Amino acid sequence: MIFSDRQYAVSKEQLNNLRNAALAVQSGDAKLDWLRKIESDALQSQIADIQREMAEYDYLKSGAAGFTEEFSFEELPRVLIQARIARGLSQTDLAESLGLKAQQVQRYEATNYKSASLARLMEVASMLGVRVSASYGSGEERSEGAIYAWSDAGSIEWNKFPLREMARRGWIKGDDLAMSARTWFHQVAGPQFATALHRKKMHSGNAPNEHALLAWQARVLQKATDDFKAGLIGEFSSNDRWLGQLVALTKDSDGPRKAKDLLGQNGIGMVVQSHLPGTYLDGAAMVAPFGNPVVALTLRFDRLDNFWFVLFHELGHVFLHLYNSLRFDFFDEEDGHQGDQYEEDADRFSLDQLIPQDTWRRCLSRFALTEEAVLIDAEKLGISASIIAGRIRKERNDFRLFTNLVGSGTVRTQFEGMME
Repeated sequence: MIFSDRQYAVSKEQLNNLRNAALAVQSGDAKLDWLRKIESDALQSQIADIQREMAEYDYLKSGAAGFTEEFSFEELPRVLIQARIARGLSQTDLAESLGLKAQQVQRYEATNYKSASLARLMEVASMLGVRVSASYGSGEERSEGAIYAWSDAGSIEWNKFPLREMARRGWIKGDDLAMSARTWFHQVAGPQFATALHRKKMHSGNAPNEHALLAWQARVLQKATDDFKAGLIGEFSSNDRWLGQLVALTKDSDGPRKAKDLLGQNGIGMVVQSHLPGTYLDGAAMVAPFGNPVVALTLRFDRLDNFWFVLFHELGHVFLHLYNSLRFDFFDEEDGHQGDQYEEDADRFSLDQLIPQDTWRRCLSRFALTEEAVLIDAEKLGISASIIAGRIRKERNDFRLFTNLVGSGTVRTQFEGMME
């Protein structure tokens, strides 16, 4: 698809070059007929593709296209690009309206808005006058692990939020806590946050409280936005080669605290936020309104092995899923339902990043089951002994093993004053 006048000009030049190449192939006599036909067909196919894209761009620029019908969520990315062009807006114009840099809109469109949060998608749709249907897909696609939030402001029952707990934590204040909560949501996450069609992928053995879950997420995004504005979160790249540095931090006694800094340097916000009653969370991965991924940990279990596994699990969602799906933010409980491919992928990512499978097979401690063997393997691998101990405990389903090695009570203290 052509996104701009500049790309249109480039496509026009490419079209002329391809036409000239096609003429040259037809007039050449040195090649075999079958080879000439293959080359000619390939060139004609490319010519047809460019002509089709140019015709679409011409049609959209003419202003003849209308966007009065409702579009499904799956259609939305392409429709948003078409609507922008049809309204005579450049990518820079749209970026200025959204308060973004032009490069951000270019990235959105180049990736079919896969890097955009749902709130951002709804904001762009509203700005361009595109209506979105409330359906995410067929009933067969809806898993019991997905939570559906609200499609319009009138359906939000603000009194159902954990208002007293939110006030106790200092998130809201005032005599009318429901009104304070509404104001707070709009301030910290934007007016579209609660009302956007928002779908969360839950991995939980318990039925979570939707209102508490949304309040928790808003607080996470508030903290992440503060970090972003303070310059603590850099530019994100899908390149994960730096994760070896994160694995190396597991050896340090203050590794969890250093992890937050390292993630920020690589464009990923890391927020530690204790869970609200009724949410049963260990961690989550989401895209913030400013476009970067954010991982959030509750430290429900104050152990080093749990911290590192959950952190890498959420990073698995970031690198494997978050930008490959417009549908989900990921919310995880460690001992939730099994059989979910997203979660199995993230589990495997976490395990393999911390200890690759081939390396794990050669670890003596898997069989010796002694603290000495665990410490020897940890030294060889250059990682925390808690990771090896925790993995053995999990695989053997025996949590009486290695209680002295899993780092109990050593994580939350590193984030004092940062969890409310």
